[in-house]
Amino acid sequence: MPESAAPRRAGRRGGIVRPGVLAVVLMAAPLLTGCLAEPDPSPTTVLGSGPAAAGTAPSTSAPLETTQSSNKAPVYWIGRSNSSIFLYREFRDVPEQENPVTRALRAMMSDKPLDPDFFTPWQNPGKLATSISGKDVITVDVSEDAFNSNLDADMAGRAVQQLVYTATAAAASSGLIDSGQQIRVRILVDGHTDYVAFGHIQLGDLTTRAAGMVAPVWIIDPQENTEAAAGSVKITGRSTLPGGKLRWQILRAEEDGTKLPFLTGETTAAAEPGQAGLFTLALTLPAGDYELKVAQAGTGDQPDQNEDSRAFNVR
Repeated sequence: MPESAAPRRAGRRGGIVRPGVLAVVLMAAPLLTGCLAEPDPSPTTVLGSGPAAAGTAPSTSAPLETTQSSNKAPVYWIGRSNSSIFLYREFRDVPEQENPVTRALRAMMSDKPLDPDFFTPWQNPGKLATSISGKDVITVDVSEDAFNSNLDADMAGRAVQQLVYTATAAAASSGLIDSGQQIRVRILVDGHTDYVAFGHIQLGDLTTRAAGMVAPVWIIDPQENTEAAAGSVKITGRSTLPGGKLRWQILRAEEDGTKLPFLTGETTAAAEPGQAGLFTLALTLPAGDYELKVAQAGTGDQPDQNEDSRAFNVR
């Protein structure tokens, strides 16, 4: 995975199974999702030519987050699924000194993901400010030091989309912008529109969420290394194949640190409008350390694909 490497300045252009007690409930539970925001032809969406951009990734983009009461900031990270690279979201505790969009972007650029499988190529900037104009435009003004990573063109495109997804998620979930609108983002660098991000991506034009960027399978809750009370543990997630079959597995850590299969099962992602792709499980688990794995079920002789995993504790 091409992570941050030696600093490189970008320039400006032109100017399964042991018996366990199990209850599995599939329901269309309301999650932090809302209206689908797909790009229109006018805003610019720049991507590279890697696996996710070349057509092997799903053609959908993540629904915009709806307004929530939680103070946690939605932050998108970059992670790998099989041979492709996608965006994954975590909700993070952040200081409240700045507006919600700035807080989420600052966490994206300066914090580490909870999940060790994720990363960010962004660097902690000396200056960062955001503003919202009208009902659908977010302007992000960041200092040049945020781009001190050596990326290829494909990863640079994903990094820009990571910022766009995080900014739009924070604005929508905090109620600062109408999630029913086509939300667009303009990125300035030190107040200028002529910067070439990571040496590859021309900034300044209005940009929207690009399709195919989010992970095909995405465990929403529990988050990495969170703790749940013993008894019924609710698991929620999303697949980019509404109505598609999913296989899941729970591994439990033994005293010697090894992980053994504890429970397994299958479920189906919801197909109903407004809940498409969502899945929910309710598992009865005793105290212990667990790892959850969910993947899109393969057809015929094909193996399961696009697995996501999450470690969590029950106490």
